[in-house]
Amino acid sequence: MGYQYILFYKPYNVLSQFSPGSTLPASDSAGRPTLKDFIPIADVYPVGRLDRDSEGLMLLTDHGRVQHRLSEPRFGHPRTYWVQVEHVPSPGAIAQLRQGVTIKGYRTLPCQVELLITEPLLPERNPPIRYRQSIPTAWLEMTLQEGKNRQVRRMTAAVGHPTLRLVRQAIAHLHLGDLQPGQWRHATPAEQRKLLQI
Repeated sequence: MGYQYILFYKPYNVLSQFSPGSTLPASDSAGRPTLKDFIPIADVYPVGRLDRDSEGLMLLTDHGRVQHRLSEPRFGHPRTYWVQVEHVPSPGAIAQLRQGVTIKGYRTLPCQVELLITEPLLPERNPPIRYRQSIPTAWLEMTLQEGKNRQVRRMTAAVGHPTLRLVRQAIAHLHLGDLQPGQWRHATPAEQRKLLQI
């Protein structure tokens, strides 16, 4: 049997961890759902992670080389996020994000950032974000070549636009597509071929 490559749409409030083959309950000790609540396949592991309060695409695999190449920052594989932020960022704030910002003494690498004209078509989040009539929001598309802990949230906060909702839309050539929160699928043969070229 060949390697497995699983694309999963992680919902909000799900921990991006699990212990395949464990006899422990699927939820963690605090009762929060984990990957094991959704993916009944043993011995696949997440490539990177998404924070509990983030949503979107995760790749799980049992192929160590692919996992290493996609996780190791020096290989610079892009990750694309749709980010809802407070207020509408100015051209100056967008330029700052593109050039890189300093977070806790670390300067982020330059990245691609676009202000989206229309809101992306996404399922409602459960629970929904808190809307305040006095504070407008905007959506950004951000493509990073690195993945430090809570990096996108820290970047937008650094330029004065706290993140309200964060959805990873793509990892390298893999996209959410038609997946809905909590759904998963196997990578297509074409997607697998590209993964093997990484």
